[in-house]
Amino acid sequence: MLDWTKNNILKINHEFDCFDDSEIEEKRISILRGKIEPWLTSIFQSEHFSLLVGTGLTSGLTNIAEVESQAMDRIDFTNFKNEIKEWSDESAKILGRGSANIEDDFRTALELLQGLKIKTDPDSSKLEQEINLKLDAFIRNIIKTEKEFTASDKFNDALSLLKSFLISFSSRAASRERTNIFTTNYDRFIEYGLDDAGILTVDRFVGKIKPIFRNTKLELDYHYNPPGIRGEPRYVEGVIKYTKLHGSVDWKFENDSIVKIPLHFGVDENTTMIPKEPKDFSVIYPNSSKGIDTAYFPYSELFRDFSSSVCRPNSVIVTFGYGFGDSHINRVIKDMLTIPSTHLVIISYDSASNRINKFIELVNPAQITLIIGSHLGSLQPLVENYLPKAAIDRIQERMFRNLEKRKIVPTEKAESDE
Repeated sequence: MLDWTKNNILKINHEFDCFDDSEIEEKRISILRGKIEPWLTSIFQSEHFSLLVGTGLTSGLTNIAEVESQAMDRIDFTNFKNEIKEWSDESAKILGRGSANIEDDFRTALELLQGLKIKTDPDSSKLEQEINLKLDAFIRNIIKTEKEFTASDKFNDALSLLKSFLISFSSRAASRERTNIFTTNYDRFIEYGLDDAGILTVDRFVGKIKPIFRNTKLELDYHYNPPGIRGEPRYVEGVIKYTKLHGSVDWKFENDSIVKIPLHFGVDENTTMIPKEPKDFSVIYPNSSKGIDTAYFPYSELFRDFSSSVCRPNSVIVTFGYGFGDSHINRVIKDMLTIPSTHLVIISYDSASNRINKFIELVNPAQITLIIGSHLGSLQPLVENYLPKAAIDRIQERMFRNLEKRKIVPTEKAESDE
């Protein structure tokens, strides 16, 4: 019943709606809002709630700011060029990713390098040097994207959308479990938005001058004492738990520990704070098959956080801009959906080269909500029309209660009822 040839696909419960952008008008947006917003509002207040963010968020923000994002384009290696390209293409097909990208090229080059070192091949040093240069350029391009974003004339518009997006997901009632935000991105757009929105973050780092990655996961949180009440601390609202599954451009290996360096968001990409050896940076080497890599420090801890957070009864995970190209993450989501009370919401700009289609064929469709398309899954219309308002917006709650008492129906609701 899903027509994947259409630009937009909506599946809520057992109701489907597939349409092209040419069919979108204000009245239709109002009708769609009446379907999507109440459904997401209910989902966002589930017992266990997680958000998984992929590169689609960065692409959406940079597109709004009219700057060029660090692309996932292929790497043109000089050493072993044909061998790397051919095996990258082949392995991408085997892994179900479709077309190969920069992650496949890095993975293939690194695997080839290990083989050359085992053979004590003299060309291994040349390949290793080139890999380091390519990885250094990759990291600096990410930093360059952050800098150009802050310098854009449309920076405030893009940042406002980012904050609204994050507030929708983080503003659960304090009595409920905190939202878990996971991301596969190396950049720091989410952290920047969280800070600017005043959303408090709990992660595995401890310390102010030089935050250090904490192996022992302590259930830390934020509380406050209400005036006049002693011994009954309450949870602070607007707090999330945050995990970067593949590391970050500001993580660094130092003395067998992971530390977070004070790399300012928007700093020039030629900064000397980046180590001379890119391998010292704790970004997981881009890899489409990370099953082995995630067994090592610190990614084993981060990945366990992900699986333990989502694989529980009454758990909901929302994916935004995630293309289902990481088999180790897909495996956890499929395991989660074997629990009947769990639910998956996929919000995406497109079908990610048909990877989303193939994934949902493997799971129970009753546990899936789809909000896909160049309109439905695009950041700006999604935030402005379909995402729930903050659940802790007391003023709006009181307004609706007053309107209900006076038997006044808001114009927007009246239109949707028609």
